[in-house]
Amino acid sequence: MLIPIHGVLSADEVQLLRERLDSAAWQDGTATAGTVARHVKRNEQLDDADPVAVELGNAIVRRLGEHPLFISAALPAKIYPPKFNRYADGGTYGAHVDSAIMQVPGTQVSVRTDLSATLFLADPEAYDGGALEIEGPFGIQPVKLAAGDMVLYPSSSLHRVTPVTRGARVAAFFWIESMVRDEGERSLLFDLDQSIQALQHTLPPDDPQILKLTGVYHNLLRRWATP
Repeated sequence: MLIPIHGVLSADEVQLLRERLDSAAWQDGTATAGTVARHVKRNEQLDDADPVAVELGNAIVRRLGEHPLFISAALPAKIYPPKFNRYADGGTYGAHVDSAIMQVPGTQVSVRTDLSATLFLADPEAYDGGALEIEGPFGIQPVKLAAGDMVLYPSSSLHRVTPVTRGARVAAFFWIESMVRDEGERSLLFDLDQSIQALQHTLPPDDPQILKLTGVYHNLLRRWATP
């Protein structure tokens, strides 16, 4: 399931991040690619230990912890600290699948990558190309969102970034280990939660049907979630 989440960051917040990122020390992105991926990856990234990357990544995680749609969709148990990349001058990333397990640099913490996330930090009008193409059961879905918007998608998906032929595509990207490992179960919980929230706009919060559905949601979450 591919889920766009709009307005994670405001226009002013994006501008502040971009001011920091545009003057940061970008490095060749192939340094962090795996054996297969390095042959199809051509971009720039910030070093994980760069103080700018750490500060901005922590700010993004804090914001996501307050975002109800993200919590509903991801049911996060762990979040891999956000990384930052930049594509320009033909930069691209060919078809690849993200690694199943990633270790957080400098720690003993490992993250099972159930969901991948891209937070766009450049307006689509500012660059040509640079679409995130995600392969799913209904074919290839191109994603190119407004600055401040984010997309969630299964880490098991084959995906790519098309060549950037004008301007620069700047984004944050990271991975989530969900409390609910199975994608089908997680999707059902998301649909149920969104339906309950929609009903709460038309019915009183103590309506018996809302209470019953809320109980179903939490009992399913109790059944499917892992510590």
